[in-house]
Amino acid sequence: MEPAVVDAGSGILKFNHALPEYGPEVIPTQMKQVPEDESSTDASLLENVIVDPVVRGFIRDWDAMEDLLSHVLYTGLGWEIGNEGQILFTDPLATPKAVREQLVQMMFEKFNISGFFASEQAVLSLYAVGRISGCTVDIGHGKMDIASVIEGAVQHISSRRFEIGGLDLTNLFAQELRKSNPLVNFSISDVEKLKERYASCAEDDAAYQKIQQACPEEQHTLPDGQVIKIGRERYTVGEALFQPSILGLELHGIVEQLVRCISTVSSENHRQLLENTVLCGGSASMTGFEDRFQKEASLSSSAIRPCLVKPPEYMPDNLSKYSAWVGGAILAKVVFPQNQHVTKADYDETGPSIVHRKCF
Repeated sequence: MEPAVVDAGSGILKFNHALPEYGPEVIPTQMKQVPEDESSTDASLLENVIVDPVVRGFIRDWDAMEDLLSHVLYTGLGWEIGNEGQILFTDPLATPKAVREQLVQMMFEKFNISGFFASEQAVLSLYAVGRISGCTVDIGHGKMDIASVIEGAVQHISSRRFEIGGLDLTNLFAQELRKSNPLVNFSISDVEKLKERYASCAEDDAAYQKIQQACPEEQHTLPDGQVIKIGRERYTVGEALFQPSILGLELHGIVEQLVRCISTVSSENHRQLLENTVLCGGSASMTGFEDRFQKEASLSSSAIRPCLVKPPEYMPDNLSKYSAWVGGAILAKVVFPQNQHVTKADYDETGPSIVHRKCF
C-alpha cells in the first residue's frame, strides 16, 4: 500500500496515496457539529455549529482533527483498522514544536500507524517543480508564508509568516459587495464562491486606479435568486496583496516583502533563491495574479529580481493550489522505502520528541 500524504490547510484538506501524477482528493477542513444522539432536543441547536480544526494554518481542535483524519484515512483512502499504513504530513512554516509532537503522538497512539514523516510546505512546493533551492510565496486560506530554501532546508532567519490569507480576502470582498449591494444578504460561503469566480488582479497600480474611476459591472444571480452587481470590487481583492493598506495593515506589498526577506540571506545566495520563486496556495491562482507579480518583480529595487519557476508539463493541473501535497507525494516515495521516517519502534523508544530528530 502506498503511503498516505495529507496537507491540512485552514480552508481545505488535501489527501491521497503518494501518487503525485494523480494529484490529491480535496475536502473542506471546516466541519459541522453533529449530535451524538439524533433524537436529542439539542440536535437542531447543533445544526449550525461550525468547527474549525485548523486555524491560520495550525491545528487548534485536536478532537475535531482526529474525527476528520478518521474519515480521510478509513473512508477516503480505504485503510483498515488494525492494518494502518504510513503517512506523511506537510508542515506550515513556523509550526510550533508542541503541535508537531501532538500530531505524531495522535497518529501513533490513536491511529496506530506504522510510519510517520513530516516536511515543511516550502521545501515540498519546490520539490514539486523539480527544485531543492528557491523561494516560495504561499498564500493559503488563513496565512501567507514567504520562505527561502537552500539545499532542501528552510532558512528560518529569512522566512516570514503573515496572518493574512484567502479568508481575509473573502471578508474584504464581502465588505465591498455589501457597499454596492446594500439590500442583499450575503453568506460567507456565497462570497467565497464569488471570489473564486470573479476576483482578479489589475495589471499594475495605474490600471487599478483607472478601474476605481470606471469599471464595467456584471450581474450575477445568487443561489437564492437574488441578483447582484459586481464591478470594481473584484479587483480590490487582488490589489490587497500588493497594497495591504486596503486591509488596514501596515505592511509592504507581497513582492517587496519577498525581496526584504531574501536580503537577510548572504548575497551569494540571492540569485539562486530569487530566480527560483514558486507561487503557491489557492489565492495564487487568482486571475491576473501571476502576471501582476511578475510586473511588480520587474520594477523591484532589488539588484536580482524575482523570477517565477514554471511547473513541469507532466504535473497535475492547478499545481499551485496543491504543490505542497505533490511535493509530499514525491518525498514519500523516498523517505519510507529508505527507512528515513519515524517508525513505531522509534516512537515507543523516544516518544513524541523523536519528530524533531527525524523530520527536519
